[in-house]
Amino acid sequence: MRAGKPPGKGYGRITSIEVLCAVLLIAILAQSWLARVLDVPALRTGSTVFVAVCVQALPFLVLGVLISGAIAAYVPARVLERVLPKRQEAAVGVAGLAGVALPGCECASVPVARRLMGQGVAPAAALTFLLAAPAVNPVVLVATAVAFPANPEMVLARFLGSLATAVVMGLLWAKFGKLDWIVERALRRLPDVEPGSRWKTFAETARTDLVEAGGFLVLGALISAALGVLVPQEWFGALGNQVVLGVLVMAVLAVVLALCSEADAFVAASLGALPLLPKLVFLVVGPAVDVKLFALQAGTFGKRFAVRFAPVTFVVAIACGVLAGTLVLGGA
Repeated sequence: MRAGKPPGKGYGRITSIEVLCAVLLIAILAQSWLARVLDVPALRTGSTVFVAVCVQALPFLVLGVLISGAIAAYVPARVLERVLPKRQEAAVGVAGLAGVALPGCECASVPVARRLMGQGVAPAAALTFLLAAPAVNPVVLVATAVAFPANPEMVLARFLGSLATAVVMGLLWAKFGKLDWIVERALRRLPDVEPGSRWKTFAETARTDLVEAGGFLVLGALISAALGVLVPQEWFGALGNQVVLGVLVMAVLAVVLALCSEADAFVAASLGALPLLPKLVFLVVGPAVDVKLFALQAGTFGKRFAVRFAPVTFVVAIACGVLAGTLVLGGA
């Protein structure tokens, strides 16, 4: 027995592992009863939405935390400081265009943006990258082209609307944002890593980011599933001749459904009764702000940040989507 540790300390304490085992045991023993109780259409729909959001987002979340770990272990802070422009406004533009290089969804960009901040990148540039990466990368643009074969102009409109949203939000943060809105752990700067410990730093950083972000992904998926069940599908038929109302409804729907940016174009294209402009706003708003992303941002950067950043992003995304649609689609 080790000195300084009272006998029996720690025994009898219930941990999350014991709770998980108990829940699984109850679920196995009562599976027939649970199947009867949960056999409700609304619950089946909600569970389908929940699983779909998690399955769509989880691979890209894993990609994001792997990139985050690689940045922490293999990219010294001094390298990023030399590469990015000193002026925040110029750094915001570079970060927006850099989003083209990361083929992932918004779940991947959150841990990457956090690690960029931790490595000394200006928050305005990191947040610009957070918004640009899931919306202007080649995978998303190709998916949009495939979803709208008769309207190839939707690709350009989405690119311009999403890039404008990211850059405008970066510039707004550079002018009005405050560092004390972001929790200290997101800004914590890691020292340069010694060559022999890079793999350990990579693994530990990726594991920590995955555990933290994964919990909020599940929370966001639960909210998305609950709200998705409550949105009547019959509403879409009434929006065909009301462009302004259609824009607002589709913007709200993008927040509620929390679709992955690689899949949202196919959902938008399936709503044949709507004009192109509301569909474009749906595609611009979704990767910038939704319930899943809000939960991830709140868990990563803090609630004070999320409750300020998300509403402003919502308004800016609608404005940029409408402007891009007016210029490229002719307001269709």
